[in-house]
Amino acid sequence: MISATDVYRQVARIRALEDRALELSADGVFEGSVHVCNGHELIPAVFGALRRPEDKVLATYRGHGWALACGIPLTEVLAEICQKAGGINGGRSGSLMITAPEYGFIGENSIVGAGVPIADGVGLAARLRKTGGVAISTVGDGAMSQGALHEGLVFAAAKNLPVIFICENNGWAEMTPTSEVTRHPQLARRAEAYGIPARSVDGSDFEASVEAAEWAFAEVREGRGPVFLEFTVARLKGHYNRDIQHYRSKDDIEQAELRDPLPRLRSDLVRKGSVSVDDLASIDEEVAGEVEAATALVRDMPAPELMGAQDHLYAADSPTSWRAPSPVTQSKTMEYWRAVNTALSSELDQRSDVVIFGEDVAGAGGIFGVTRGLQKRYGTDRVFDTPIAESAILGTAVGAAIEGLRPVVEIMWMDFLMVALDQLVNQAANVRYVSQGRQTAPLTVRMQQGATPGSCAQHTQSLEALIAHIPGLRLGLPATPADAYAMTRAAIADPDPVVLIESRELYQLKGEVAIDAEVEPIGGARLHGRSSQVVVITWGAMVQRALSAQAQLAEDGIEVSVLDVRWLSPLDLPSILDAVRAAGGRAVVAHEANQTGGFGAEVVTRIHEELGKELSLDIRRVAAPDTRIPTPGILQSAVIPGADTIVAACISLTNDAIARV
Repeated sequence: MISATDVYRQVARIRALEDRALELSADGVFEGSVHVCNGHELIPAVFGALRRPEDKVLATYRGHGWALACGIPLTEVLAEICQKAGGINGGRSGSLMITAPEYGFIGENSIVGAGVPIADGVGLAARLRKTGGVAISTVGDGAMSQGALHEGLVFAAAKNLPVIFICENNGWAEMTPTSEVTRHPQLARRAEAYGIPARSVDGSDFEASVEAAEWAFAEVREGRGPVFLEFTVARLKGHYNRDIQHYRSKDDIEQAELRDPLPRLRSDLVRKGSVSVDDLASIDEEVAGEVEAATALVRDMPAPELMGAQDHLYAADSPTSWRAPSPVTQSKTMEYWRAVNTALSSELDQRSDVVIFGEDVAGAGGIFGVTRGLQKRYGTDRVFDTPIAESAILGTAVGAAIEGLRPVVEIMWMDFLMVALDQLVNQAANVRYVSQGRQTAPLTVRMQQGATPGSCAQHTQSLEALIAHIPGLRLGLPATPADAYAMTRAAIADPDPVVLIESRELYQLKGEVAIDAEVEPIGGARLHGRSSQVVVITWGAMVQRALSAQAQLAEDGIEVSVLDVRWLSPLDLPSILDAVRAAGGRAVVAHEANQTGGFGAEVVTRIHEELGKELSLDIRRVAAPDTRIPTPGILQSAVIPGADTIVAACISLTNDAIARV
């Protein structure tokens, strides 16, 4: 049984905090947007009173009330809103992304609806780790049209996850009336369509809100799966602090004020004799004093230090260069795909926190058979299939990683990542940074890319440059069975999110694999041969084509070294520079991706920046032209660079060098 007086105090604290935040914004104490929850306060206050320490909360950018309800000190919340060094995140998250895992607050999310799949992962981790915890995910009514949210609901229903989904419906999807973009006023019916028990509740009614919250916790804790609660609430302020609400009628504003939960709760408590008017006045005075004291402290706090702006992007001990592998006592010849499978099996054996999931990875063993046999060996809790829902797959991986698992997820084709890129770019890549390293997401995302005969233009793209551009992510492209094994294990061991791009062209390639070698840290290029004439710098499937070109050129007396970059993030720049120096400044940078915006341009630029004054550089790029990829193999051969393209580039370089002599 929760105390109505305590709930009133929390509602009053939330209201007073946010009113003060708006005042400080107007006074110019900080810059940027603030989205207050005036009119919503009863919901976080009630759930905060009922939640247990093992329960975790994921809120929207309108989540200051949830932050307070989780127990974060008011001064630290206000300081974070004001972007001060004393904020709960040192000022770096500001109002919209407050995070505090030590209080069970996974955090706010400024991407509408994106927290729902992450909540699935938090719930999955709670179930697998047997913590008894519940994930609580809140969204606004506008989020109910987001695809990621619906994928998250589908996933939670399919896996019977312990998640309470809450929609705080204030009738406005930002600046558009919800009634204009929905067919039925009760949004809870959308969840019911997925088989999730759902209720619509008056979010200004204390008793109704408590009853609904108690029902939700009971359902989930007793193992009956997710539930959905739609709380109709009042929006008492604009969408954000600078919103003058010119689009909103006077009548709508007045009707919202009549539904303000604070005076209604005050009136109900007095009417029922739960508390006296004087007692409530005393609480109000106490809250006002707390806010005044916090304000004084926050005004005197320093801004974050400039030197720390890039801190906590990756783990402090995350390697930036590769070390030579340890001596090998046992190796086996195996195909590339089997090397990945063996690496996954080794990690499942040695790490109890590893789970593998994705489309068709369990029963079928993956579309290319890479995960074949793993579910049979390790069980359905650790290796399982998912709905065809890439946002839910990646979001669940983010949440599960935050909560202590090491998920390895498969996106069937690199091209399919485009429908779920938010969960990598805006979510996984931000976890460590925003929380100042107090929250991490050690997940591995496997996928394959490249053109093979018969694959259409939506199954053939090489898009590694997109991922390499994102700070906070690691990226590797194994080119041999040995690296398929070693880099998979390195990725799983790494404390940050890692993307591994395999090549289906190479899945049947055979090679020696050191199966008992020490797990290496990520990073580091590998040099094949050493030449004073020209070096080919490449990665992924192009490595095998470069090695074929190397052999052809050797027959003609031209010595070429091949540098397999292996990891684009972290990029082993010292090895690249050493190889270019050894080749007298002559290099071919090759990739299968189309030329414009390809990662090869970054490599060439780095070489020029570092060696431009030291050497006379002659560098050629080999890449696909800027075109879509056709399906027939004969047409693909006209646009995809092969060994012959690399040979021609190397001969051109050596001929030019001779001509200059």
